[in-house]
Amino acid sequence: MTYVGIALIVVAIAFCVLVLTLIPTILAVKRTADSVSALHDVVQQELKPTIKELAAVLAEIRTISSGIAAHTDDVKCFMSALGETGANLHTINRTVGVTAGVLNTASVWVTGARVAGKYVLERYLTKRGGN
Repeated sequence: MTYVGIALIVVAIAFCVLVLTLIPTILAVKRTADSVSALHDVVQQELKPTIKELAAVLAEIRTISSGIAAHTDDVKCFMSALGETGANLHTINRTVGVTAGVLNTASVWVTGARVAGKYVLERYLTKRGGN
């Protein structure tokens, strides 16, 4: 046998080994592709309703957020009015405090005037009655 013949036999044996090892690999790839196809079908069947529900939830969220956005101006107006009411109450409180201070001072003056009047009247009566 020549070297070319031996080389051809080695190539033929290598080709047969290659074919024999590729057959199980090709079958495994085929089974994997079938499994992936089945998984794809299951995922499609289960995800379609979920995606529809998600779309419905997103539509509700949009509706709610637009309602909230519509009432934001009302809340701002309310908060502004509340702030103005607080400022007015503060002004009223200051005014009542000042008025109470003035009334207290006036009361002290009236009491002092009354006591001084009684004192002057008693002195006058005592001087006049004593002569």
